[in-house]
Amino acid sequence: MPTGRYLAGRVTVSAMLLHFLQKRRPNTLDLEKIQAVLFDLDGTLIDVDMQRFVPGYLRRLTENMGAQVNPQRATRALHQAVAAMFANTDSKVTLEDILLEELQSQLNLSPANYAASLDRFCRHGLELLRPMVSGHPLSPQLIEASLARGWQAVLATNPIFPRAVIDARLAWGGLDSEAFDHITAYETAHFCKPNPTFFEEILERLQLPAEACLMVGNDTEHDLAAGQVGMQTCLLTPWSIRRFGASFKADWQGTHRELLTLIEPSGFVRRQSTLCPD
Repeated sequence: MPTGRYLAGRVTVSAMLLHFLQKRRPNTLDLEKIQAVLFDLDGTLIDVDMQRFVPGYLRRLTENMGAQVNPQRATRALHQAVAAMFANTDSKVTLEDILLEELQSQLNLSPANYAASLDRFCRHGLELLRPMVSGHPLSPQLIEASLARGWQAVLATNPIFPRAVIDARLAWGGLDSEAFDHITAYETAHFCKPNPTFFEEILERLQLPAEACLMVGNDTEHDLAAGQVGMQTCLLTPWSIRRFGASFKADWQGTHRELLTLIEPSGFVRRQSTLCPD
């Protein structure tokens, strides 16, 4: 029977071998068949602290719901609506449908009244959130390089916000919404990340197989979940969110500049920036 010292030695050797193999794991992508790239937004293309942004967004939005709606109750209802969005598995209802149903049942706020509230917020309160968002100097170049390769570009953000709020964050980050072939928002999306059907819905819209798509994000669970459906995945590390217990592995990880160097086609002319790169 092996002794304790022998077992301990064998475990140590096994651990060293595993560490060596992990260290030697190739950090490469096969770009030969790629036809579309999916970019996450927050923490990927732009820098935003969602722990500050979401409460600010909810506060400004509920302030515009009128005197008949209690802001605290409205905030709780919106939190419950978002939880219902993440849990949704019904392809027949959009995430906006789920939100409107929750607001109707909990606050007796009709879809028309919510639409008016959202419009007031976008006209008077949305711009106040701008200081919470900043861009990355290489994000426009990543999109340009992808388009220069002939790839379609998709903004695959978690669609818990309306399109107007997504477009605003893009603009604040120095990005053009017109560069994207598709943008996920709650008006049209039916699922949230990390649900694999979120990615399958995008594949169906693009009419592409999973192996033709590349997912670029910063979240080890929400974005790397694209690997479940067969997409290659990139983890951008500067603002990465490494969730405890997340079991998904990135095919490649690195900085914005490293990814740009990897995907830019020969002859691609980088846009000059006076900002610090990574």
